[in-house]
Amino acid sequence: MRIIEPSVEILTPLEPELLINIERAGRTCYKSDLDKDGNIKPITIKTADDFVRMLIGRGHEAMIEHGYVTVKFVCDRGVSHEIVRHRIAAYAQESTRYCNYSKSKFGNEISFIKPLFFNKCPEAVDTTCLEWADHCNECYKYFWWETIMEDAEISYLQLIELGAKPEQARSVLPNSLKTEIVCTFNLREWRHFFKLRCAPAAHPQMRQVALPLYYEFLDKIPALVEDIIIDEKAYENIPFAEVTYNQWKSSEEIKSFTEELEPFKIEWIKEED
Repeated sequence: MRIIEPSVEILTPLEPELLINIERAGRTCYKSDLDKDGNIKPITIKTADDFVRMLIGRGHEAMIEHGYVTVKFVCDRGVSHEIVRHRIAAYAQESTRYCNYSKSKFGNEISFIKPLFFNKCPEAVDTTCLEWADHCNECYKYFWWETIMEDAEISYLQLIELGAKPEQARSVLPNSLKTEIVCTFNLREWRHFFKLRCAPAAHPQMRQVALPLYYEFLDKIPALVEDIIIDEKAYENIPFAEVTYNQWKSSEEIKSFTEELEPFKIEWIKEED
């Protein structure tokens, strides 16, 4: 059994260039992309930044749907069930019907997400020791959670050994089961996501992944989310999940890689011909 922390990975470049396409699309409506002489006005990161701020200030958020960002969450199944309530999105999620956790590629074990609200006290050493658990309420809660996870893993693996399919054995798996879910939202939906999932009323484990992601957006494309005010109560006692970036750091790197592949693509076409 593995107990891991939740995490977030941003799969598409999160950079100001995202906003350029929004300005390009938005100026189509009134043909404000042209000057008085009919020449195309240049669009820059600065003009796009100002344009998006103007759209949001006027409540004209339909235009920001022309941009999107893809993110992978590693979280528990309970959090993922809340994420998929966002309907304007595309999802790909780790399937408990087809993933057989008894296989070696999963380490022949099941991974669970550690709940941030169940913690052993600093004095605790061995979670199998009831002697200290009897005297510490926090340790006792963690002990029972961990014991139930162990029982779930044993039951799942036993069912698989008895011939059950993964889609049948998964019946004994709890909400704490680790899952990976890739989400593609347009930028308007990301704003909606942050307003709901970073609020004090959101589940603590949801805030654990949503808040650090919000601050990444705020750092990289502030024009999009700076008007969303986060109540300081939302992050009280919330350890932020780690946020990483996919290997693509910028559109320039993607362009460079594509150019490197171009000769190979041409050769492949010739061979097909």
